[in-house]
Amino acid sequence: MRLRETLPRDLAASLVVFLVAIPLCLGIAIASGAPVAMGLISGIVGGAVVGLIAGSPLQVTGPAAGLAVIVFAFIQEHGVAMLGPVLVAAGVLQILAGLLGIGSWFRAISPAVVHGMLAGIGLLIILGQVHVLMGARPAAGAIENVAAMGETLDHLVGAGNSAEGAALLVGLISLLAMLGWEKVRPAALTLMPGALIGVAAGTMLTAALDLPIPRVDLPESLFADLSLPGAADFAGLLQPSILIATLVIAVIASAETLLSAAAVDRMHDGPRTRFNRELFAQGVGNGVCGLLGGLPITGVIVRSSANVQAGARTRASAVLHGIWILALVALAPALLELVPLTALAAVLLVTGWRLIALRHVRELLSHHGFVPVAIWGATVTLVVVEDLLIGVGVGLALSLVEILPHLRRRLAIRHAERDGAIRLGLRGAATCRDVPALLGALESLPKGRRVRLVDQGLRYIDHTSAETISEWLRREAKAGRPIEVEPRRTRSHPRVGPVFARLSSELA
Repeated sequence: MRLRETLPRDLAASLVVFLVAIPLCLGIAIASGAPVAMGLISGIVGGAVVGLIAGSPLQVTGPAAGLAVIVFAFIQEHGVAMLGPVLVAAGVLQILAGLLGIGSWFRAISPAVVHGMLAGIGLLIILGQVHVLMGARPAAGAIENVAAMGETLDHLVGAGNSAEGAALLVGLISLLAMLGWEKVRPAALTLMPGALIGVAAGTMLTAALDLPIPRVDLPESLFADLSLPGAADFAGLLQPSILIATLVIAVIASAETLLSAAAVDRMHDGPRTRFNRELFAQGVGNGVCGLLGGLPITGVIVRSSANVQAGARTRASAVLHGIWILALVALAPALLELVPLTALAAVLLVTGWRLIALRHVRELLSHHGFVPVAIWGATVTLVVVEDLLIGVGVGLALSLVEILPHLRRRLAIRHAERDGAIRLGLRGAATCRDVPALLGALESLPKGRRVRLVDQGLRYIDHTSAETISEWLRREAKAGRPIEVEPRRTRSHPRVGPVFARLSSELA
């Protein structure tokens, strides 16, 4: 596409993404227990740096709610200064993973584990931000936040008309304005984000009544206190707890990015994501954030979906949104300093609730039965009451236990040309182990050709493989590819037959 055709659309989309990103950059920094400047730095780097080299042209990168809980706990234990070396090291790990072609393997993670991880993080965000909404400080963990709830409520009730009561009022007004706007906004303003409306409502109320509540605090210069990590800082990476935190940030940031990229691919018909290049770009971005004093970044679905819906055509939109953030901070920082923290807490409460996404649990139960739901539940519970690493680790272990009896069977993928169509036959057992090979076979098919997917004797298919096939079918059918799903002519395996029936019905 020519520049003169794409630039007007990309310019308009970049402004929409910019308006979505600003409250999220500020709010996620607050939820991370970090200065808001760190969130803005990450928003700038995610747009202007990662956007230039990303493997997913329409995905938008920035600080993500999914890592806020991890960063909060890390800063409480090790201090904000140690975050820089950790991000540089995590970025190096992501770069190596991209160069080694590991990006595709992240797509083999069980959807039950991924959604369980996000739901657990959503619950942790809610438990912490409820305190901020009432003018108090959040604790480091879920149990601590629940235990402190009585003290926060007692302080609020006993405060009368003080700052805590005013903070709660502003937070509730912001929350109602955000949710109300998303329910009744006119068609002409569909792209105006609810988060911006909520923050604007809380800010105007605070300014009009001159309420004595905490607001965003920006340094005189975004990079005034910039100091590159030194050798002593990097030596701290040898501590076991910091090394584990580095690995966790690298893995979670990579998984969230690549899952978001796969979701963005389903939203448009343009170029598909190059997953290893995207992983490499995210590593570069996190390394730069570590050097500049930012927060960890990932590809994020909220900003990315806004980008696609606003009509973006190329990576220029993501790059421009980072430039707009930089321009706002450089030219009009006083506007940001009017924003009350409790309005940002309202934004994060909604973000946390959307991370829980109970519809995924209903889909897992209706499509795949009780076992994936049990894996989801175990992951959520342990993420909340223990920590994210234990929750995800147990979830992955349970996913492996589910498929253990079927690992001795390999998945055979057979190509054949018949009646002008490509016949893709599946035989054996399809488990998460086979997802990279399965995706490789599906994505290497010639574009536009008719495809017939055939059960040639599948003995088992787990929910990870089933969802992988389903997503590919939906995307290709939306792009106009003729597709047929053919169950086994003789009696299908009890686990496989319903999956093929569902895939066929989705195409009908």
